[in-house]
Amino acid sequence: MARISMNDFRAEPEALLQAEVAACERVIRSGWWVLGPEVTAFEAEWAQRLAVPHVLGCGNGMDAIELGLRALGIDAGDEVITTPMTAFATVLAVLRAGAVPVLADIDPDTAMLDPASVQRCIGPRTRAIVLVHLYGQLGPVAELQRVASTQGIHLVEDCAQAHGASVGGVAAGSFGAFGAWSFYPTKNLGAVGDAGAFSTGSAELADKVRALRNYGQTVRYHHPHLGMNSRLDEIQAAILRVRLPYLDGWTARRRAIATAYGRGIDHAAVRVLPLPAEPERHVHHLFVVVCAQRERLQQHLNQLGIDALIHYPVPIHHQEPCQAIQRDPLGLLVAESHAANCLSLPCHPAMTDGQVDQVITAVNAFPA
Repeated sequence: MARISMNDFRAEPEALLQAEVAACERVIRSGWWVLGPEVTAFEAEWAQRLAVPHVLGCGNGMDAIELGLRALGIDAGDEVITTPMTAFATVLAVLRAGAVPVLADIDPDTAMLDPASVQRCIGPRTRAIVLVHLYGQLGPVAELQRVASTQGIHLVEDCAQAHGASVGGVAAGSFGAFGAWSFYPTKNLGAVGDAGAFSTGSAELADKVRALRNYGQTVRYHHPHLGMNSRLDEIQAAILRVRLPYLDGWTARRRAIATAYGRGIDHAAVRVLPLPAEPERHVHHLFVVVCAQRERLQQHLNQLGIDALIHYPVPIHHQEPCQAIQRDPLGLLVAESHAANCLSLPCHPAMTDGQVDQVITAVNAFPA
């Protein structure tokens, strides 16, 4: 029996592969390989999808956060509140922008920022909150919008895992001052290498990021800003344009798999994170369970030919460069518990119903 992997790009349709090859050939034959028509077209298509006026392609999701923070004028000594339960890139982007990260605790049911903890972290130097839409679920945007508005600070969205998530018809990436997107290959909408984008409703922010991503240049050879080199290249943009029409179908399949897991997994030692009441909030980039015997469960699944990974085993404040990082004065106990017990099950669109049943059966047979 074939192993069930976390992702299986080789199972994608042949028609998609051929269209991607044709897109690459189109770019190569065009002779325009950087900041050309493919990037412009993808920016417009992703902006239309999000219903926001401005999208700018950049090198990766981490750069998108840094570019946005810098465009907001966030600088040395300014504090930015975010989560310890995220990929390291989120906090690294804050540090690269020159700001001071402050970590708030998480909600045990979603593993995303707890607004009450965020409130405890706010101080006189707080300038922004970076909400990570973790595992593909749209976070507590309404609550954090209220907090940000009351405190006169910015809400920023890390949308690296939330392609297609929405609530009330409003898409992730359009609630805050800006949204930061990653199109790393394993994302719900992925390129074939590093790629990212910045989305915003602000023309002023868009103009600043447009310059900052290209060495701070506004007119050729004129650099009024100290920028960086973070440009979405033409081949990745062309591939993303080919893959974008598949996103809705992939999302529907991920939701179907998650629903089957939610209904089928029934084990006293394995807790499934609750599915949202509004299904459109979650695009199930990852399907996560919590188990106090996580390592044994992972080993059990691996022995049965099922990949299971941990996202993320080491919270940010336990990373060596960040052990002195500022945090909620009441601590980060929920995040630490989640990091010690969380486990991701396969949940990719190429999975068959039989493979989904196989995962459910294996989890339920775990000898706790």
